[in-house]
Amino acid sequence: MNKSDLIDAVADSADLSKMAAARAVDATLAAIGKALAAGDSVALAGFGTFQVKTRPARTGRNPKTGEALAIAESKIPAFKSGKGLKDLLK
Repeated sequence: MNKSDLIDAVADSADLSKMAAARAVDATLAAIGKALAAGDSVALAGFGTFQVKTRPARTGRNPKTGEALAIAESKIPAFKSGKGLKDLLK
């Protein structure tokens, strides 16, 4: 399922126009992104939790030359599924 499929599913499920569903999906994704950018986590009961994790600095290798190079610490988005979502997959 891609974003347009999600918009279609939301429009059908909530009896909304596709434009209204698109605005709702975009607003939801923007709110999650803003919360993560601020360092907060977003917990959706029964679905899961979006959070920011820190990937520590490490040493990597240039595959072409084999030369060692430093890879800086970085922040990455992470998702941990909730019980409700896990139960749907059984």
